[in-house]
Amino acid sequence: MSSPIWFKDYDLKTLEGLRNANMGVHIGFEFTELGPDYIEGRLPVDHRTTQPFGILHGGASCVLSETLGSVAAWMTINPDTHRAVGLEINCNHIRAVTEGHVIGRCTPLHTGRRTQVWQTDMFEEATGKRTAVSRLTVAIIDQGTLSTQKETVKVGVENA
Repeated sequence: MSSPIWFKDYDLKTLEGLRNANMGVHIGFEFTELGPDYIEGRLPVDHRTTQPFGILHGGASCVLSETLGSVAAWMTINPDTHRAVGLEINCNHIRAVTEGHVIGRCTPLHTGRRTQVWQTDMFEEATGKRTAVSRLTVAIIDQGTLSTQKETVKVGVENA
């Protein structure tokens, strides 16, 4: 087993604390697994995440990918000095899902000093069949670069 790529020792409890007061909590997203070079999350397919025709909304798949990729990128940097922000996302929807849950596994394709690229493979939990694949490009910026950013990210405390 290779050594972890994370900046420090994170665990699922820490990651769950990041879900407060943001989109993930509103749509039922949860972190489910953290490995040495990947992160997994789970998204329900229900009234919060489907489009008018009863299948998983493509935007919900993008939220799953961006949530996992942004958090994964953040975990590889010093959060006291840098931030990870999305630059571009794409998603190929391969198979429709009408109920249950979708699992996303996010792995790095590139973890550079100023840019990172993360791929999220999504699968229907019940069948294990691939539903989508997404790629997220992230910029690593200096802390304080965004004029309206929150002062700090308080894990486990509502970020108001």
